[in-house]
Amino acid sequence: MAVDLPTPAFQVPPMTGAERRRAWVDLLLVDHGFLREVYLHKHRVSDDLWRSAQPAPRHLARAKRDGIKTVLNLRGPRPNDGTYRLEREACERLGLRLVDFPIRSRSALYRPTILAALDLWDTLDYPVLMHCKSGADRTGFMATLYLWQHKGVPLRDAMDQLSLRFGHVRQAKTGIIDFFYERYLAAEADTGIGFREWVETVYDHEDLNAAFQENWLASILVNRILRRE
Repeated sequence: MAVDLPTPAFQVPPMTGAERRRAWVDLLLVDHGFLREVYLHKHRVSDDLWRSAQPAPRHLARAKRDGIKTVLNLRGPRPNDGTYRLEREACERLGLRLVDFPIRSRSALYRPTILAALDLWDTLDYPVLMHCKSGADRTGFMATLYLWQHKGVPLRDAMDQLSLRFGHVRQAKTGIIDFFYERYLAAEADTGIGFREWVETVYDHEDLNAAFQENWLASILVNRILRRE
């Protein structure tokens, strides 16, 4: 079982001229970065946390000027991916701390990943910019967790971070994120169990995957048309 956990970004070797050109093609065309040049989908979660889609080097330079200290990459390390190599290089050049933490958006997370996400917030240097590819689903999951567990916002209110306003479609397969939180709310209402205890003793990712039902039309929209990860 491969468990996704947060790790400090590792060194990537310097790129040759040809590799750099391929990296920019990957960022702008393969990864649809040309769309993010128009709109980064960046939103304030709190005074010390922002969420966005995948930033380009110029976006990271702007984040540095705005006081950001840590970049939380929810796509995880991708050492052979041009987009990641440009991000890693820019963070190193700008003096930004880059933390890689792969979060899934279409299947239930493993228990150790959720527990690591709970503990992550006390280890970061703030302010933080966190991102996935589109800034809709994985950032929504983590923004909800952050506001609820780190800032004390009621879970129902924190789940506003999982809304169509941010491009999150709960009827698609990505709705398993909402389903996860709803499952806990039901358990809390029934037994009063705390979240960490529920994750450690009750939560089962296979059970959550089996119980969740997606709307196939919504999934076509998210997977085939919007091309989400």
